[in-house]
Parts: sequence; structure tokens; C-alpha cells
Amino acid sequence: MTTGTAQPLKPLSLKKDGDGLRIEWNDGATTFAPFRALRKSCPCASCTEDVGKPIDPFRVLSAQEAAAGAPVPVGMKPVGFYAYQITWNDGHDTGIYPIELLRSLGENVSPR
Repeated sequence: MTTGTAQPLKPLSLKKDGDGLRIEWNDGATTFAPFRALRKSCPCASCTEDVGKPIDPFRVLSAQEAAAGAPVPVGMKPVGFYAYQITWNDGHDTGIYPIELLRSLGENVSPR
């Protein structure tokens, strides 16, 4: 009788791939998440509070936000063993993406 426990989900490899993030997981799956989907799903308090609010037509973008264009990560660092903090080209850096969220935002793809 085997009484093994399942290993916790963890990424083995995270790579920029075109306009998205390719992740190889320890369970053999490989996922791809477009940067736009990651940025739109930022789990930080200020981003989740903005969901459902009407867009302010008089909001002035910072110079960094205006110059950013399409969302692209400029930095990504692990937070413990449970999440990654992504710094975006628009200056936003307060989103901490739990591993389960990264997995759910990615579409399964065949490994390369």
C-alpha cells in the first residue's frame, strides 16, 4: 500500500515567449499566459478595487503609463514558495501572483 502525498504545484521554468509567459510545471504541464491577461488579472488591492468601477474619462496617465504601451513585465521575483511579484513596464509592482493564479491564467500548450 502506497501512502505517498502529492507534491505541491510549482513552476520548474518561467520564460518570456513572445507576448506572454510560458511556464513548465512540476506535474508535466506547460502553460502560456498572455501578458495582457496577467496584467488585467493583477491581484493587488488597488487593481481588484477598480474592477467594476466605471473608467474615469478625466484620469491623467503618468508619463510612464503613457509610454508603456502594451503590458510587459520588466521584473519577476519569487515571494517565498507560493507566489511571484511582477513589475510591469507601466511602473506597477504591487501585484503578488500566487502560483495557483499563474496556473489558472495560463492555457495548456505542448512543451517545447
